[in-house]
Amino acid sequence: MSNGFKVPVPINEPIKDYAPNSEEKKSLVVKLNELSSKKVEIPIIIDGKEIKTGNTGNCIKPYDHAHILGTYHKAGEKEVKMAIESSLDAWNDWSQTSFEFRAKIFLKMADLLAGPYRDTINASTMLNMSKNAYQAEIDAACELIDFWNFNCYYADEIYKQQPMYSPEGTKNQTEHRPLEGFVFAVTPFNFTSIAANLPSAPALMGNTAIWKPASSTVYPAHFMMKLFKEAGLPDGVINLLPGSGAVVGNQILAHPKLAGIHFTGSTGVFQGMWKHIGENINHYESYPRIVGETGGKDFCIAHESCNKQALATAMTRGAFEFQGQKCSAMSRAYIPSTIWNDVKKMYFTQINELKMGSPEHFSNFINSVIDQNAFDSITSYIDYAKDSDDAEIITGGQYDDSKGYFIEPTTILTTNPHFKTMEEEIFGPVLTIFIYSPEDWDETLRLVDTTSPYALTGAIFCNDKEILQSANKKLRFSAGNYYINDKPTGAVVGQQPFGGARASGTNDKAGSMFNLIRWVSQRTIKENFEPPTDYKYPFMGEDE
Repeated sequence: MSNGFKVPVPINEPIKDYAPNSEEKKSLVVKLNELSSKKVEIPIIIDGKEIKTGNTGNCIKPYDHAHILGTYHKAGEKEVKMAIESSLDAWNDWSQTSFEFRAKIFLKMADLLAGPYRDTINASTMLNMSKNAYQAEIDAACELIDFWNFNCYYADEIYKQQPMYSPEGTKNQTEHRPLEGFVFAVTPFNFTSIAANLPSAPALMGNTAIWKPASSTVYPAHFMMKLFKEAGLPDGVINLLPGSGAVVGNQILAHPKLAGIHFTGSTGVFQGMWKHIGENINHYESYPRIVGETGGKDFCIAHESCNKQALATAMTRGAFEFQGQKCSAMSRAYIPSTIWNDVKKMYFTQINELKMGSPEHFSNFINSVIDQNAFDSITSYIDYAKDSDDAEIITGGQYDDSKGYFIEPTTILTTNPHFKTMEEEIFGPVLTIFIYSPEDWDETLRLVDTTSPYALTGAIFCNDKEILQSANKKLRFSAGNYYINDKPTGAVVGQQPFGGARASGTNDKAGSMFNLIRWVSQRTIKENFEPPTDYKYPFMGEDE
């Protein structure tokens, strides 16, 4: 790079453990109390300006839903039009900036989050998303810091990709240009890191983005916009546009300058957006890049040779951390009958120790689910299991939304491998287990591969190397992130790039250069220093 600038080789951000009496816990508690004690007004941010429409929604504590943390203003058609115009105007300058200029801003973002913003972003995530301190730390702090540091490194590697050869008298090069237009970033409620990365990854590559956050978690996005501004991100590069998905999305999808979609959310919404683009493809000035990660029905299959205690722990953590509201959460498990009794005892011991309540009380492992819609949807599956002849609830099954949206960690045991909760995405603290006979190992592998339309994450527990090798081949297309003797959650930037195929998304692997490549358009440039001056070729000469 110019001026001696070089992107640092990134390392993963160390995770703070917030142990009792630790300084990081004391600091975080101060910030939790500070944010809880006041109610903020959250404006739309367009071109760096605060806009208030008067049409508002509430940001609440899901575990204490009467407590309003803030009110956010919703965008209407006028604000959507303003955001598009701002993004296109900002593109004129931002798309021309050097990578060095952009990278320094993003590295500054990472420094701010690692330092003065860490408590604020973690606390806002805990309060508005009902994540305990550790879940917030690995998401809102560490993963996002890693996204920004590693993305700068990966982007540098992309820009270094140049033609292998230039013959004498010529110079060949490739320019990795930003897309023409703007990127629409539609982000989920469950990860602050994903929510911030979806608009910022395209921005790093010289694009501008309109950020439509999930309505239930506008609160952390509000503080994230402050961080962007303090880091020096120019106005209009990322515009924050909370509001109705129909109001915001339909208007944006209709714009001819739509250059791309960066999406994490439900399969139905993503497929609807893709369908809209396909049906209107002749309307766009370029073919919009569509990058999305959607649902999962993530599996765990155990072989009788496995470490039973490790399996039980993976089930507890994989299914119930953040109340199962991870697209990677373990949702279906296949366990051999020969080890089930031992595993069940270990598993029950752990489940019975779990405490449920406010994330502000650090001893609670389980907190509330995100909102009333999620609560109603998840509990409908639990009620279905209660009324079914081919299933029984062996842990949990109780729920209460009187104060917060609390659902006990629920385990369903079924005799039907195609039971509803084995096939459909629930996105909550519900794990369904099917017990199989060891002689049906191959058939069970086939069940794992074919039961769900999704292919996001999966885990296998097996200590027999020969059987493991065979199973790995049979499950090759069952998951984009595949874990051997580990839970199917917890992908780390730079270690396990994340994404799945089939109905789970486009598998463009967030946390790798392969995602960033989607946000550039190459121009090949050939410069000839000795251009020919005669149209004739040697073959055209006369024989003597």
